[in-house]
Amino acid sequence: MNARTLLGGLALVVLGLMAWELRWVLLVLFGAVVLAVALDVLLCQLRRRVPLSRPVALAIVTVLLTLVGGVMVSLLLPEVLEQSQQLSELIPVLPRKLNELVQQLPLLGRAESLVQNISLDRLQNLAGGALGIAGGAANSTLQILLMALLAILLVLDPRSHQRLLIAATPRFYRERVRTILQECREALGGWLAGMTLSALLVFLTTWAGLVMLHVPLALLSAVVCGLLTFVPTIGPTAATLLPMAVALLLVSPAKMVQVLLLRLILQNAEAFLLTPWLLSRTVNLLPTVALIAQLCLGVLLGLPGLLLALPLVVVLQVISQEVVVHDVMDRWDDDGFHQV
Repeated sequence: MNARTLLGGLALVVLGLMAWELRWVLLVLFGAVVLAVALDVLLCQLRRRVPLSRPVALAIVTVLLTLVGGVMVSLLLPEVLEQSQQLSELIPVLPRKLNELVQQLPLLGRAESLVQNISLDRLQNLAGGALGIAGGAANSTLQILLMALLAILLVLDPRSHQRLLIAATPRFYRERVRTILQECREALGGWLAGMTLSALLVFLTTWAGLVMLHVPLALLSAVVCGLLTFVPTIGPTAATLLPMAVALLLVSPAKMVQVLLLRLILQNAEAFLLTPWLLSRTVNLLPTVALIAQLCLGVLLGLPGLLLALPLVVVLQVISQEVVVHDVMDRWDDDGFHQV
């Protein structure tokens, strides 16, 4: 091992340690890039139809998003808050509901002792843990605001930031880096557009289905199902637990089965028909890769890592395909040397 190899290995170790220490800064930066790409997609669509400068187009898009968000919040937020209050009132009476359910179902008689062991204190501890999580999420408001500010700055002048990144690469590879960055932007923008439309359709269909089944807290359950669509594999399964529990405790076991069938139909339609069709022209993620990425980043970085796992995998997949496969492996000859 010569001195150059040793120095390069030490440099990689130092860079890895620095990246780990700055992981939250890098996570905020990547989240800002994701938001910037989402805004840039809307800006490009607007500028194709109307000849506007980038700052003016950004101002119009921001105002439109604010108005649409305000209307949606004014229409849905009161009912969501009311249903959230109803859900919080359900927690103290949960042991009694479960005991009544066990008495109605003879097959669950053996589980009666387990249900009786569910005390109000344990449920309150669980609720306290949930409130602690909510408090931690509330403390992330500053990070979200910083992420939004960075996204706006990136959207206002993307070319300058792109030139800065390209300048950090060797001269002979700069044109290739420019092409890779453009492909990453297209893949990430396509993924965001497809997942947003998919989440909206899941929200509407779940809401309509639960209303038709006369399931309480239909809007709250539909909102949760729509938001967790952005966390594929794990999210839809976790989101199904809320309407199933509400149907079981407030209506009947038969209604819970109906809700389960509804969610299975919607989940399979979204996973095997809607999402592949929406993402067929942009990115194709293997379910195993998506799940492993979510588990790893969820363990390392918590909820923010879980939410940003798939956008990161989308970018890394493009970089791996273009750099590792095309630029390295495809040019490697039988003797282990790069072809000139």
